[in-house]
Amino acid sequence: MSFTTPPRPFDVTALFPQLAPLARTATRLHPRPGSPTVHDSSVGGPLLWPADEPWPHCDEPHDSRVAPVVHSPDGIRLFRRGRAAAAQRLLLDPEAPWWTPEERQTWELAGRPWFDGPIALLPVAQLYARDVPFPCPPDADLLQVLWCPFDHEMAHPKTALFWRSSATVTDVLDTPPEPPIVQLDCYLPEPCLFSPEQVTEYPNPRELSKELRDQLDDMSRWETIDPARYDTYADDPGDLYLNNLCHAPGWKTGGWTRWDPTDPVDRPCPECGTEEVPLLTIASSEWDGGNETWIPEEERTNPTPLPLGTQAGDFTEIDIVGGHNLQLHVCPVSPDHPHIELVQ
Repeated sequence: MSFTTPPRPFDVTALFPQLAPLARTATRLHPRPGSPTVHDSSVGGPLLWPADEPWPHCDEPHDSRVAPVVHSPDGIRLFRRGRAAAAQRLLLDPEAPWWTPEERQTWELAGRPWFDGPIALLPVAQLYARDVPFPCPPDADLLQVLWCPFDHEMAHPKTALFWRSSATVTDVLDTPPEPPIVQLDCYLPEPCLFSPEQVTEYPNPRELSKELRDQLDDMSRWETIDPARYDTYADDPGDLYLNNLCHAPGWKTGGWTRWDPTDPVDRPCPECGTEEVPLLTIASSEWDGGNETWIPEEERTNPTPLPLGTQAGDFTEIDIVGGHNLQLHVCPVSPDHPHIELVQ
């Protein structure tokens, strides 16, 4: 299925012509539940991984105090099936219990003891250049993103990027290893397929010049808009621009960096010092209450079914630090240089 982002509520470059040269193209990925194969661009799907290449593991120490109970990936899948069954039960009978004693016991028994060895990385995303535009080395057409499903220096999983030429992978690894334990169930992506769509983005207000910020704060410019339409979308110009005009929510490649809650910071490449650019945004949700104008047209009339018990817009079941985004940036000189992780 294809998805269409509605036109923006207003032509922001008509009100602020200085924004026009700052426009960038982002590709909204629109992940939706599916059954991807190794030949698909996907979230949480199988990877086109060479059979003769060792599967990556995280050898860094992991803190056993981060979670009172840890589970295996299969245990988390069991929990999700139970949650869906419970949600279905409540739809039929609002007075029914959320968990039956048998379901609760099954979930409790699914807990796993702590494991101190290397942790196999989990597939997070696979992007084929034929499907999704993104910066990649000249000899590559495939990006694979994996992560360790434990918090490290920051309170989010640590990612690893792998670039390869898909044509060189003729013998695919059939059964990659999975980590024996996962810190949080929201660190196990639910398999989804992408429906890429290109949109135009503009910088976060904090990245604009003072002159342009002052213009955005000038109510006389916004008063040229019909107040009835203006009031539909926001309480003030800042909300209108930030949530509805400058950049799209959800999973995407390219575009502009989202800055919230922190102010913009420099992102020099650790190897060559060049300012890194947005590669991939791993989002906790496709939209929220503040940016519903970005909900695709098709889902306004025919919403994509969500796994029962999950929140609206959370198709991948990933959660980054309570609803934030994990934005991966790469060096425009060479994507092979170390990437930067940014939580916003």
